[in-house]
Amino acid sequence: MARIRLNQEYRNKIANRIKVHLQQEDTQEKRKYDTLKGDQIDINDQAWSVAEKIVRRHYTDDDVAKARYLQDKFENVSTIAKDSCFHFHYLGTKEKRDYDNNVVIEKNVPIEKHFDFRLNGDIDEESNYSNNRDKSYGFALFRDEINAQDDCNADILIEQEGKDDNPHKRKYVENNENYLGTSGGRNDQTKYGKEWNDKYQLDLIGRDYCRDRSIACNEEEFNFLITWKQQKSAFVMAHHKWIESILKQMKEIKLGLKGYKWLDEAVELATELGLDIQEAEIIRTNSTGLVIYNPKNLAERIKGMKNTEKTREQKIAERVAYMQQEQIKSDNLN
Repeated sequence: MARIRLNQEYRNKIANRIKVHLQQEDTQEKRKYDTLKGDQIDINDQAWSVAEKIVRRHYTDDDVAKARYLQDKFENVSTIAKDSCFHFHYLGTKEKRDYDNNVVIEKNVPIEKHFDFRLNGDIDEESNYSNNRDKSYGFALFRDEINAQDDCNADILIEQEGKDDNPHKRKYVENNENYLGTSGGRNDQTKYGKEWNDKYQLDLIGRDYCRDRSIACNEEEFNFLITWKQQKSAFVMAHHKWIESILKQMKEIKLGLKGYKWLDEAVELATELGLDIQEAEIIRTNSTGLVIYNPKNLAERIKGMKNTEKTREQKIAERVAYMQQEQIKSDNLN
């Protein structure tokens, strides 16, 4: 049977099939993403319970009821606002430098941070700005739902990391946000954005601007909420590392496919990577100057890029083995 030349159409088809296969593989990176994803509703609910407790100490249910009574009674009174983000503070100690660059400890200083419970709220624990938005959390949390839609890509921010803003990136970011329902303002949310934000919001007294109302809490509550933001960031990072791992593998795979001349070489690569495809299937569905890897070697190279994070037990075992080897060398010298 005559060998079939590998054209660009076949390369693209095989690369796309391999990419889907890599995303479905049970790797350390994917397990970490899946595990942290499963924790997100609980950690948000727990943090919200703490935030609600803090807010209701300051704006009691009775106060809110009285304010609403006045608002309903008088046309010129508008004092109740729903919000999902808050500035919380406690009195703590802070280090600063004097004119001679000596460390000075200040006591009873307000330690304040901004905490945003909206789906696209800022997750940076160092941030203190109420107008910051973070798209990455919603993209990571609803990745499967987003990627099931035409012209949507929940991994676009990772794929475009380090690149200048461009029409390709804007297209997918906007489509993702439109699908999630987070593209509108606070009162124009739809779908997942509206369901999420309706769940995490409270009636407050005062202007509809959270920086105007820094609410006192205790240090334990404050630190719990900081940990909540850190957990959300860790989930986003898990998504990033998982997809980054796949992108690195795909870079090597595309390099290999570019160097192959025959379709059966590309099919062999897919087989070595654990993907069962046939030449006929690829056909039916519609020199580079670089190192050309044979299929087996390239497959091994790609496999070596997975599961790079070592467990504590693995690190200990490696250290013990190293120490034993060093002891053997020392004994031989003596």
